[in-house]
Amino acid sequence: MSNPGDADAREITSVSDLAAYLESGSKPPADFTIGTEHEAFGFRRTDFTPPAYDGAGGIGALLQAVQAHDGWGPILDHGNIIGLKGQGGASLSLEPGGQFELSGAMLPDLHATKAELDAHIARLHDVTPGLGLGFAPLGFHPAASRADFHWMPKGRYKIMRAYMPKVGTRGLDMMLRTCTVQVNLDFCSEADMVAKMRVASALQPLATALFANSPFYEGKPNGLLSNRAYVWGDTDNARSGIPPAIFQDGFGFEAYANWLLDVPMYFVYRDGVYHDVAGASFRDFIAGKLAALPGERATIGDFADHSTTAFPDVRLKKYIETRGADSGRPDMMLAQSALWTGLFYDPAALAAAQTLVKDLAYPEILALRAAVPATGINTRFGTGTLRDLAKDVIAIAAEGLKARARQNQEGQDETLYLAPLQEIAAGAPSQAEHWLTRYHGDWNGDVTRIFEEAEF
Repeated sequence: MSNPGDADAREITSVSDLAAYLESGSKPPADFTIGTEHEAFGFRRTDFTPPAYDGAGGIGALLQAVQAHDGWGPILDHGNIIGLKGQGGASLSLEPGGQFELSGAMLPDLHATKAELDAHIARLHDVTPGLGLGFAPLGFHPAASRADFHWMPKGRYKIMRAYMPKVGTRGLDMMLRTCTVQVNLDFCSEADMVAKMRVASALQPLATALFANSPFYEGKPNGLLSNRAYVWGDTDNARSGIPPAIFQDGFGFEAYANWLLDVPMYFVYRDGVYHDVAGASFRDFIAGKLAALPGERATIGDFADHSTTAFPDVRLKKYIETRGADSGRPDMMLAQSALWTGLFYDPAALAAAQTLVKDLAYPEILALRAAVPATGINTRFGTGTLRDLAKDVIAIAAEGLKARARQNQEGQDETLYLAPLQEIAAGAPSQAEHWLTRYHGDWNGDVTRIFEEAEF
């Protein structure tokens, strides 16, 4: 979840202003970049419980330690440090329950993404021993109840916390007990954006299945492979899921902007203060008719902030975010970036992916989305399962990465990062299935063993 503060103060005069704002992200293919955002649960080493913000071993102390270690600039909310800004656009931030997120810089290739991830893990290894903290990238917290979590001191989260129970049954679980990985990718035109949004949306159920990594609920298996994805099934359906507009004729920047305008608001950010306007209409804000802020009119910066409060499986900003995967092992984080880079950044691969999903109807995509939290990669698909689709999709991505021909110092191209997905497609267990085997075997039903094995 992004930090606030887009400083674009231009007043919105029409939907075309918003379409132009989104379109301004277009760049030549030669300048395409890759951004990876990933979250992990902090835990106290003494008892594996979630840390608070305050205190010597708290999340606030962690941020201060990283600031001293790396010299990153603080992001403040009413005097509380709630994130850090690094070089090249990278930042560290907090999810509501203290989940620790690296929002990576937009980088030229997957080798740079790996270097960034390696540096992040090394940073945690340097600063956490004195704090008694560890970090485990998992899709849903395997042991803690909601009551075990401590809310982070971010103004927007107070507003969301009050609003979520009004619009869904699992919103607070989403806020406190889930972690994800998302990949941010570029487009060169409206047509390119549309193609990528449709391919990514059609394949989000497959991504959820491949990266499923949350089979536990409060210490025990609950019959799911991605409890995180299940939680998203009833968080706030007015702002999440797979919007039908993406697959309708005429979809483009303006159509997406119109969909966003119909997403109820959470807040207006002014002079360091979050004003609670939860449930209000952004269209009324454009017209200066917000009851809570009469006469105040929306700016492009307000729209940018509002866009961060919509949670579709594939989100459009001035780039495309693919958001349907559980957090997981470092090699799986890199594999997700590799999958979408391979599909998106070679024209032949993107065309092949379009052909592969062109007959996948919107209701079928929704049905797959509903099924995969429980059955994962073994979900029925056509005459087989999603594992069959995975083989085709991963093969296309591999060809796309080969065509990019971006090599590391050892002369290896980016296809090496697809290896864990190729193993799953060939029949290996998903991360969730691996943990269930451990739970029923060597762990003897003690789910807390996952923290030492999953830790960065």
